[in-house]
Amino acid sequence: MAKPLEEIRKARIEKIRELKKLGINPYPSKFFQTKISCQEALNKLGKGVSVAGRLISLREHGKMTFATLKDESGKIQIWFQKNNLGEKYQLLKLLDTGDFLGVFGKIVKTSTGEITVDVLTFELLSKAIRPIPDEWYGLKDEETRYRQRYLDLLLNEDLRELFRKKAVFWNAMREFLQAKGFLEVETPVLETTAGGADANPFVTRHEALDTDLYLRISMGELWQKRLMVAGFEKTFEIGRQFRNEGLSREHLQDYTQMEFYWAYANFEDSMALVEEMYKQVIKKTFGTLQFKINGFDVDLSNKWERIDYVDTIRKYTKKDVTKIKDPRETDENWKEVRKKVAGPVFLTGQPVLVSPLAKRQEKNPDFVERYQIIIAGSELGNGYSELNDPLDQAERFKKQQEARDKGDKEAQMEDTDFITALEYGMPPVTGFGVSERLFAFLCNLPIRETVLFPLLRPEK
Repeated sequence: MAKPLEEIRKARIEKIRELKKLGINPYPSKFFQTKISCQEALNKLGKGVSVAGRLISLREHGKMTFATLKDESGKIQIWFQKNNLGEKYQLLKLLDTGDFLGVFGKIVKTSTGEITVDVLTFELLSKAIRPIPDEWYGLKDEETRYRQRYLDLLLNEDLRELFRKKAVFWNAMREFLQAKGFLEVETPVLETTAGGADANPFVTRHEALDTDLYLRISMGELWQKRLMVAGFEKTFEIGRQFRNEGLSREHLQDYTQMEFYWAYANFEDSMALVEEMYKQVIKKTFGTLQFKINGFDVDLSNKWERIDYVDTIRKYTKKDVTKIKDPRETDENWKEVRKKVAGPVFLTGQPVLVSPLAKRQEKNPDFVERYQIIIAGSELGNGYSELNDPLDQAERFKKQQEARDKGDKEAQMEDTDFITALEYGMPPVTGFGVSERLFAFLCNLPIRETVLFPLLRPEK
């Protein structure tokens, strides 16, 4: 029967006291040797090595003890012999699984053929007070896994690999854009006016300025457009943005987003660039362009087709959304239809009503030059030819503000400072944004599962 946690804690704290009495610091600032990884050590047969990591097992056999040491690269067996260690061998009774240990010894092969460090000396690097959960059973309760994510990651190599893959995903996107001549920029996270998207912002207080501020709801859309006014021609930003909205398989309140802005180009140019970018980034991250997501078989390798917003809604609902005057109702119709689209496709032909920042089509000004990427029934990217007519933009902001004043928390705020910038002239610009939802979908996982530390309610 397993010992109660408090009993284990008390026993380990007592070991800390014993170590200190012996003049041993249970928490030194560094390892006394220059270490190599456990994986590297496995290839050093016959040589002396220093390795460090967490003890995940201890097995005593008379005058010798076998243990397993684990670091980020993998595991290696270590072998403590009383004949080698002398009196220091007695210190092993003060060690527990979960402790961090540094060892120096010779790489040998045991009689069972296992590559092992024959330890000549060792140093305790950090004493663990709580036991690590059993590696085979791990953490089963979802909230516990999220709340103690460090243990979930420790016990689950597949989960650790997921986040290595996520780093590849964003770095591949960054490298692609930089290779195309885009400049990475940083824009404000705190804003006096939340803009660039239809979303309910978080409000915070700036004590020094004695004013309320908003956490950004877009990746600096209106700021990057100001940079287009300032003479920059290709910019992008990857960072965190925040929306005070509901939780779901696809939505979080704070998440990573990329947005780029490209002068002297339109949404047609953007679509070509984005399709190339997705294929390159996804291939580099996952090694394939074929996926099974939410019951859809998705092949990203072919040329992506286009579908029309109005025609697609009419096809599935028999409704003509051009007759609907409420943007929320129009959007809800599309969101219901979207679930039926396997993709990958570019959705085009959106009404002005649901696109307050996009440029109107010249031949049909009730519609805009916009596209959304639809994969497995979800929107996984959004771009358009940016509106650079300050009079048109001012009128649309006014209508959005009116809707906001009537209670629509997701309607955009009127940003007079941005209108001022546009009045100085902004060249033709196309913009595009994609969030980490794309990565989650390609993994066929809820987005919370692909976030290192999902937000949770405080424990009571």
